Amino acid sequence: MSDTRCLIVGPSWVGDMVMAQSLFKRLRRLNPDMAIDVVAPAWSEPLLARMPEVRTSIVLPVGHGELKLGTRWRLGRELRGRYDRAIVLPNSLKSALLPFFAGIPRCTGYVGEQRYGLLNDIRRLDKLALPMTVQRYAALADDAPVREAPAIDSPRLVIRDAEVDAALSRLGLRRPDAPVLALCPGAEYGPAKRWPAEYFAEVADYWLHNQGQVWLFGSGKDQEATAEIMRRTDGRCVDLAGKTKLAEAIDLLSLAEAVVSNDSGLMHVAAAVDRPVVALYGSSDPGFTPPLSDRAQILSLGLDCSPCFQRECPLGHLDCLRKLMPSQVVGALQRLTAVRA
Repeated sequence: MSDTRCLIVGPSWVGDMVMAQSLFKRLRRLNPDMAIDVVAPAWSEPLLARMPEVRTSIVLPVGHGELKLGTRWRLGRELRGRYDRAIVLPNSLKSALLPFFAGIPRCTGYVGEQRYGLLNDIRRLDKLALPMTVQRYAALADDAPVREAPAIDSPRLVIRDAEVDAALSRLGLRRPDAPVLALCPGAEYGPAKRWPAEYFAEVADYWLHNQGQVWLFGSGKDQEATAEIMRRTDGRCVDLAGKTKLAEAIDLLSLAEAVVSNDSGLMHVAAAVDRPVVALYGSSDPGFTPPLSDRAQILSLGLDCSPCFQRECPLGHLDCLRKLMPSQVVGALQRLTAVRA
């Protein structure tokens, strides 16, 4: 592989960006001298800053789903002459415009939305050979289409003590003197990926009963769920939902003894900071986007109606998650940690 300067057009979801690190690792293994820059939304900068394979992150000042053709054209012109190769991870047509405008000699990606003419190293996705998202990303590192799934280097984010201490200080916290259970009750995709808040509260009660601490993570959109957990646990948890920046959430998750999470971006972050994770799957497929860690336990009931990949339960009962009981999650935590009832 002779390309030494590569621009990655990154995905727009936290979990997908975490999985993209496996591509960066493979690129560097195939070409140790390669410089990798990633163009992505501004929120991804702290995530990319914790990936040592990435030289620079470039902000794409375009909202999710927006075309903004002029903005893409101007940024593409600014990047002209700086790269030998581009790899486009999203499947949309608009995501392939930037490297085309930048005149990058070799542009790699999957067919997606009929991107002929924009990509000149276009691949047809073999879903049977590459069933996992991370495999599909990593396979694009190779010079030619692969016939079997490549070996995957799991994502691993770099955590720096000074940044952890800064996050703790800003939030008025101290380094924990008891095991912390991190609970992530949100999922940006929709309600069909969210385990009930009252079930999370039961798991929190178990951990608190065993002299542990419980920290609740999420965005401002998850505050209703975390407020319900706080109410059911008599306010004994630390509610961080909506109070942390992404960088702080990453650093604080690294302090957890264990993490219980829906299939979400924070689940992938927890795996990438090498924390034991209990991953809860409802409408999504654990075979498609699993936590990339040998310290994870996946819980999925595998009902006939799941995975449906819907944002809301089309049958109205959410059995795929409501029938996944707190006792099963506690059992998984006991297998992963030294905490016992």
